[in-house]
Amino acid sequence: QCRDALTTRQKLIAQDYKVSYSLAKSCKSDLKKYRCNVENLPRSREARLSYLLMCLESAVHRGRQVSSECQGEMLDYRRMLMEDFSLSPEIILSCRGEIEHHCSGLHRKGRTLHCLMKVVRGEKGNVGLNCQQALQTLIQETDPGADYRIDRALNEACESVIQTACKHIRSGDPMILSCLMEHLYTEKMVEDCEHRLLELQYFISRDWKLDTVLYRKCQGDASRLCHTHGWNETSELMPPGAVFSCLYRHAYRTEEQGRRLSRECRAEVQRILHQRAMDVKLDPALQDKCMIDLGKWCSEKTETGQELECLQDHLDDLVSDCRDIVGNLTELESEDIQIEALLMRACEPIIQTFCHEVADNQIDSGDLMECLIQNKHQKEMNEKCAIGVTHFQLVQMKDFRFSYKFKMACKEDVLKLCPNIKKKVDVVICLSTTVRNDTLQDAKEHRVSLKCRKQLRVEELEMTEDIRLEPELYEACKSDIKNYCQNVPYGNAQIIECLKEIKKQLSTRCHQKVFKLQETEMMDPELDYTLMRVCKQMIKRFCPEADSKNMLQCLKQNKNSEVMDPKCKQMITKRQITQNTDYRLNPVLRKACKADIPKFCQNILNRAKDDTELEGQVISCLKLKYADQRLSPDCEDQIRVIIQESALDYRLDPQLQMHCSEEISSLCAEEAAAQEQTGQVEECLKVNLLKIKTEMCKKEVLNMLKESKADIFVDPVLHTACALDIKHHCAAIPPGRGRQMSCLMEALEDKRVRLQPECKKRLNDRIEMWSYAAKVAPAEGFSDLAMQVMTSPSKNYILSVITVGICVLFLIGLMCGRITKRVTRELKDR
Repeated sequence: QCRDALTTRQKLIAQDYKVSYSLAKSCKSDLKKYRCNVENLPRSREARLSYLLMCLESAVHRGRQVSSECQGEMLDYRRMLMEDFSLSPEIILSCRGEIEHHCSGLHRKGRTLHCLMKVVRGEKGNVGLNCQQALQTLIQETDPGADYRIDRALNEACESVIQTACKHIRSGDPMILSCLMEHLYTEKMVEDCEHRLLELQYFISRDWKLDTVLYRKCQGDASRLCHTHGWNETSELMPPGAVFSCLYRHAYRTEEQGRRLSRECRAEVQRILHQRAMDVKLDPALQDKCMIDLGKWCSEKTETGQELECLQDHLDDLVSDCRDIVGNLTELESEDIQIEALLMRACEPIIQTFCHEVADNQIDSGDLMECLIQNKHQKEMNEKCAIGVTHFQLVQMKDFRFSYKFKMACKEDVLKLCPNIKKKVDVVICLSTTVRNDTLQDAKEHRVSLKCRKQLRVEELEMTEDIRLEPELYEACKSDIKNYCQNVPYGNAQIIECLKEIKKQLSTRCHQKVFKLQETEMMDPELDYTLMRVCKQMIKRFCPEADSKNMLQCLKQNKNSEVMDPKCKQMITKRQITQNTDYRLNPVLRKACKADIPKFCQNILNRAKDDTELEGQVISCLKLKYADQRLSPDCEDQIRVIIQESALDYRLDPQLQMHCSEEISSLCAEEAAAQEQTGQVEECLKVNLLKIKTEMCKKEVLNMLKESKADIFVDPVLHTACALDIKHHCAAIPPGRGRQMSCLMEALEDKRVRLQPECKKRLNDRIEMWSYAAKVAPAEGFSDLAMQVMTSPSKNYILSVITVGICVLFLIGLMCGRITKRVTRELKDR
């Protein structure tokens, strides 16, 4: 009976505040002072208490002085309205069906109101628009955002969290709610508090005025930029839900764009954005415009933060309005990734270790995400952070605007050079192609600005780390990845490396794309993520000042250094094997032999197809011309290096490996299994030349012998055996064109010269091999014949015979000439 009597009294007070003597007395002067008397109210008697409360709260929010006694009374009655829904006639009238259907039997302690809030959030069914508006009005009247204690259900549910996580904040302070939001989805949060907090925040997020701190800091900016009115006044042109959107649009404007928020307001807007990004339901515009898409694409994504990620993943599939709002939010995140509060929590260790300097900046401008991407594969990186960073990178590929630094650096260049292109990967290709063309044509002035070129480089390097960041390549190779690289992780370019290693087994389209990728990487080795990662320390040691285009060349030159890291050496060898499959993958050779290739190897080029390897055919062709000494000096130098390298490692000769695979397995298996290749496989094939049955393999071995005649440096076994003798007997003779080989042959024939036993043995072996080669592969033309003579061990004898023959012919010709002359004279005399 007592409870019923009190409830009746509370209902009467709700209808007429004068029923409460203490409220009427405490607030009399304030009501008069701020003109909150009944005559000024636009609504009926039933709403008097609520409107008087709103009138006085408006005065408080405007910074006006309201007596402490009156504020104390207001607090009690605001708490009273939040505890018992039956004191609010609008709730009873508008939400009767929802209460009976979803929330019956939850009368006291604000449980019914929170049950209705839960229904409105969409967790227990649907709710009518009138009921939703009635709840929104009640939240404005009671204003629990100003003091969480007004909401008894929230207060009781969150008491333990407030005592632990927010104990440093004074009780009743508006920042308590903010503190609770910051600890949402953390270990300190309890489930009941989480639910009550999100239910209340759902309504606070739909009216910017209900966040007391935000309103206090931003009311001047809102009035100036968004044309808002007083605390309890509304405008059709700028409804309460649209004000925050207006504020955050101005929060991220640059100084050049003007009309920016004050520093205090900007900080508050960022705070709100960081907190609300954890739940799409706290973003009214997003939930409103994307309701259909959330149901269509993201119905199974129920975990924290998954809904927004899902919308970003399906960006191209969303309806226009939803796509625009998700795009704007993603663009905002690219400038200030701290909006992604869950990602920030996951990445806290890596931020503290590697990115604390940029994280402390008041203005992010995309630096923090760039830092996280650069440190994505540090051992301190945890799985959640790595997945979050990669997801954001993948989202960025959908629109170049989603990469803030790239957008700001290249905005003008994109408008000028790549109009109507939206996807980031296409913009990067467009701009990098322009830069490359300008460089190749030695343009006096680059069309792409310097600041854009610098940022473009950053974007290109980031894209090489994960095949999914290169959509065309990824789409072309999806089935191959599934078939051959299913268990390989995406990060650290491991999928790309896997595809390179099994390139011959790939589908045609994927093979072509991988070939194009390798061609790009060989032209600019800095884009070869795996090479740069594995050889990072060696680059610092051997190539600190090398241009990025010459990085691989520099590493190749230092490959055999004693201090070279074995893993890096192995990676350099892999890249050399790749280069030797096709001259197009070796930019230095391609440039040096620009005239020689079409001159000597045109028939191979005619048979070639774009985007497929020539399996070393052009290089083999050039090797033969090298042996014939017909190449230009620059091309000869490059081919000599290739022959020297492949003479030490048979894997660098694709034609030899292709045609002699069976012979290597059967005759030279032990040498091929050696960890360090030192030319023993090639030597084994030469020694076993008579046992080789396959014609193509025999031809390759004969070509090797022919090459070694032209230059002893391309025969590493012979060169090692005769190194001392060359130093003693042939030091003054320059290498190349068979000169040092001829010198050694003359020394071998000269009985006065004593060669090293090993050198003598090897030379005799070579003479036998060359003799056999001459029988098996006779000269194909005059130049071949001349070459065989010049490099023959019996060169002096052959030349002597040829000289004597020429002299005899000359004498015969001379004698015949004198006889014919005499006969002609006699005929004339007659």
